[in-house]
Amino acid sequence: MKRLPVGIQTFRKLIDGNYLYVDKTEHIHRLIVQGSVYFLSRPRRFGKSLLISTLNEIFEGEKELFKDLWIYKADYAWEKYPVVRIDFSRKKAENGKDLKGFILHQLENIADKYGISLKHDQYDEAFDELLTKLSEINKVVVLIDEYDKPIIDNIESKELAVEFREILKGFYTIIKACDEYIRFVLLTGVSKFSRAGVFSGLNNLEDISMDARYSSLLGITREEMEVSFKEYIDQFAESEGSSKSELIEKITYWYDGFCFSRSCEKVFNPFSVLLLFKKLSFGNYWFESATPSFLIKLIKGKGFDLNRLDRVKVGESAFSSYEIENLKVVPILFQTGYLTITGYDKERMEYTLAYPNFEVKNSMTECLTEAYSFVERELVHGYAWKLIDALREHDFDAFFDTLRVFFAEIPYDIHIDREKYYQTVFYLIFLLIGLKVEAEVRTNKGRIDAVIIDKDVHIFEFKFDGDKDNALKQIRDKKYFEKYQGVGKEIYLFGVEFTDRNIGDWVIEKL
Repeated sequence: MKRLPVGIQTFRKLIDGNYLYVDKTEHIHRLIVQGSVYFLSRPRRFGKSLLISTLNEIFEGEKELFKDLWIYKADYAWEKYPVVRIDFSRKKAENGKDLKGFILHQLENIADKYGISLKHDQYDEAFDELLTKLSEINKVVVLIDEYDKPIIDNIESKELAVEFREILKGFYTIIKACDEYIRFVLLTGVSKFSRAGVFSGLNNLEDISMDARYSSLLGITREEMEVSFKEYIDQFAESEGSSKSELIEKITYWYDGFCFSRSCEKVFNPFSVLLLFKKLSFGNYWFESATPSFLIKLIKGKGFDLNRLDRVKVGESAFSSYEIENLKVVPILFQTGYLTITGYDKERMEYTLAYPNFEVKNSMTECLTEAYSFVERELVHGYAWKLIDALREHDFDAFFDTLRVFFAEIPYDIHIDREKYYQTVFYLIFLLIGLKVEAEVRTNKGRIDAVIIDKDVHIFEFKFDGDKDNALKQIRDKKYFEKYQGVGKEIYLFGVEFTDRNIGDWVIEKL
């Protein structure tokens, strides 16, 4: 079996080391021959750096590296071009001077590679000079990886983020000014700032982030997984004691579902898939590689309704961009990969966004539960299972004692609508339970009542500063239980008081 390229972002190293490569060169060939100045946004760890490295080798004419790949037999000339390649993830700039110095240093290194001496010591002027002089060799290829990293690294410091945006704007503007010298440009990143922001001077840029032709340029399709990872699937299925089809369905449930166009061609997260086959164990690999602490803060700070996170409806403008001065929750969640496209209504020109898969939904729900309840995430998982076990064992005292843990640490002086805040915590807890047991769990928006269907059916009604008996009466009066009768499960009704910032008395009735 070919080795798994975990953490490898260099195409030459991947090929020379006989690592597994999912052949994307047909897509790359189309990219090269059909256009010249591109922008591509994708979530972190989705293969952007490997794409940049692959393009670098193609434009340097390294045909033999591609011997067993689609592009090798294609009608492509393999002409050699000078390449300007800059990776902004290599440096965390502390200030504007630091960022300008990093850019200038990269340009000088590239100039040295081609035997060129730069006279200008200003980063933008040096870029102009480099492109002009390189064009005497041949037209120039410009590859920019993580174009937005300096801004994203400082997104919580608006003043510094704006300063970095203006520096990068000046840098990228040179690309348009030097168009006559350029053969090909690709800028990649996670975020998509508006054309009035970073790319205001680069209006010839073709954004392919949501272009159906390139929806699987990065990521792994199901067909690619079944073919490229066949031997690993066989090995894993044997170790799991399951059939190949069962294993593939489980892998799909955990890691598939990312979609970047209206056509909704789904792809697997490549980082999680590689680690899955390396470890032969399911885990939250992509999510755990970088906890979205900034996003959690933004969600809480904006008072965002978490009920909307799964299956939110948005128009085209939700994808267009975002600005440092006015950060919006949904566009950022989409661009960072925590939400993805799950449907498109042509008549309404409306997209449906939702969590892409179990890994993201489960991990994000745990993170949000920690943020709202102040229970450490390491404990959230265990407490969720305690709740499940208590219900399965009919130990309802233990269930409510465990439930109280989630409210005990919430600060008394939270500065938002208190009832809405507690409702959010209830929503997250019951959502988490449903994810753990892979069963139906419903919570109604606007009030906290919940249904957990596992071994039995459990119907809850919570009353804030209310009465447990009235809560139980509401379940009976509104006949919440009727739809669950006749399913062969025992049904338990719970009326629960929520008083003095935590779970109070409760009453139970078995139908």
